Formats: sequence, C-alpha cells, structure tokens
Amino acid sequence: MLVDGKWSADWQPVQASDAKGGFVRQASGFRSWVTPDGAAGPSGEPGFTAEAGRYHLYVALICPWASRTLIARKLKGLETAVSVSVVEPALTDQGWRFGDYPGSDRDAVNGAAYLHELYTRADPHYTGRATVPVLWDRSRGTIVSNESAEIVRMFNSGFGDLANGAVDLYPEPLRAGIDALNARIYPRLNNGVYRAGFATTQEAYEDAFADVFAMLDELEQRLSGAGPFLFGAGFTEADIRLFVTLVRFDAAYHGLFKCNLRRLADYPALSAYLNRVLDVPGVRGTVSIDHIKRGYYSIKALNPNGIVPVGPDLPGLAPVASPAATAAQAETRA
Repeated sequence: MLVDGKWSADWQPVQASDAKGGFVRQASGFRSWVTPDGAAGPSGEPGFTAEAGRYHLYVALICPWASRTLIARKLKGLETAVSVSVVEPALTDQGWRFGDYPGSDRDAVNGAAYLHELYTRADPHYTGRATVPVLWDRSRGTIVSNESAEIVRMFNSGFGDLANGAVDLYPEPLRAGIDALNARIYPRLNNGVYRAGFATTQEAYEDAFADVFAMLDELEQRLSGAGPFLFGAGFTEADIRLFVTLVRFDAAYHGLFKCNLRRLADYPALSAYLNRVLDVPGVRGTVSIDHIKRGYYSIKALNPNGIVPVGPDLPGLAPVASPAATAAQAETRA
C-alpha cells in the first residue's frame, strides 16, 4: 500500500483484520461525484461537470468492483463519453500494472506504469491501497472517485444527456428494495467470498463460509419463483452487483477462496440467471475468464507457485488462451 505517498513493501491482500481474524476491506479514499451541472454530489467536492471526453475509467477485468462500472458504462451508452484503460490481470509487488498482456492497455492518459502512481498524482501524501476502479478527471488531473457503487450511480444519473436515458439502473420506485437487497448481498456474498478467502483464523473463515452459502441458498429460492431478474423484468444495479460475484464463483472463489460447499453450477436457478445476465446486450463483453483466473491465481499469499488452473469448464465462458498456451498449440500443430 501507499504510506504518505510512498509505496510500502510488497502487495498484500490483507491490510487489516478484525478481532476474530476476519478480513476488513479498506474504505474508498476518493468520494466526489460527476453531476450534470457540476454541483456537489452526496459526498466529496463540487466542480466535476459531466462533459464528453473529460473522464477516464481505470479498471481490472479480474476485479468484480471494477466490472460493475464497466457494465454500467456500457448499458448507459457512455463508451464515447468515458474512455477506459485496463490493467494487466496479474498482481505485481507494486499492485496493478499497465502493460501489454492481451486485453490490457498502457496508460495513454497519464503515462503511469503502475496504478498507484495515479493515487499520488491526485494526492502526493496519499495513504492507503491503490484499488480499481478509478474514475479520473483529465481536466483537473485528479481522481473523482474510487468507489465502485458510487461510480455506477454516477453513470446512471450523473452524465445527463450524454447517457442513454432509456436505461435506468436505479429506478425511483425500486430504490428502497434495491438498497435493502444490496445491504444483504454485499456483506454475505460480494464481500463474503473475500472474507472467506482472506480469513486469518478458522473461526473467521467458517463464519464467512456460512454467510456465502446462506446467501446463495436465499437467492436460489428468490430466483426460482420470479425473474427474469432480481426485481422482475427490469435489470437494475442490484443485478450488476450480484452478477459480478456469480460469474467469478466457479472460476476463482470455489477453489482458491475455499468456498467449496457447492459450485454455482449446482444451483439451477442461479445458473439460469447468470446466463440471462450474460445475454443482456453488452454484458458478456465485460467478462474475461482468462483475466479473472490469471489475476486471482497471481495472489502469492493464496497461490505461491502462481499456477493457473486449466478448468473449470464454464459453458459460454471459454477462457481466452494464454500466450504460453497459444505458443504451445502452434508448436504442436507444426
């Protein structure tokens, strides 16, 4: 992490634990909002007016929080208004890196080699982890926000006429229900898999494990008798938040994070729901199983040898062949 603007030691997945050895996630450090007229949002400072070409989104395709924002950007039709850079999937000793791995980018906006350099450009004395997503303001040369849930809502309503008004991911009549369901799913499942994977005691792991599968069982029941989405016919931000965890479950959380009571494939309603979300125009293009596996299995604390599993077989989500695999296949054909 960064300490007073300086990179400190090698990247580590766990920076804080509670009294039982449970994983504690760092709060986001930049919380301003883009608004149509530049007025202040619910937090942060004013002056971030919605303008085409002014903002740039930094993401990792491995990361569920970053993928939330990619989906919202796509569904709201903001691809030309908000540009994107994708970091490499494998975590390095200095965290996220820009580069040439297939599906990744160099940083054409700021010329940074590592994501943490953007944090110290925004705040030379920043202390904390350098996380994705990052919404960057080219005009002011700073970070608007690194809080994914708030970036999703900015994309939904903060860009005014630049966005597709026919899509509403947070409709007024459903807001209370969406907020209530988000508040249940986040600690038990979205963050629950991390609480299991990064637990430092048996007790903390088992608590998180129980939460994960209790929530999956509840959602299986909910989606068995309703749908096609969490709130009926309308696709909302709650679906985005659930989907990004589900699509990673069998590829990463089941094995690496020890969430192995059942696979997602063992839940018929959730599996059908996952496929419905993948079929929402634009969603499938935000998913890279290759980046997901290569990224999670690069976490040295959980997988010191860095071996990336070949499986699982995920129908409709075939991973992109790695450069090494492609070269091996070419040599075999020759």
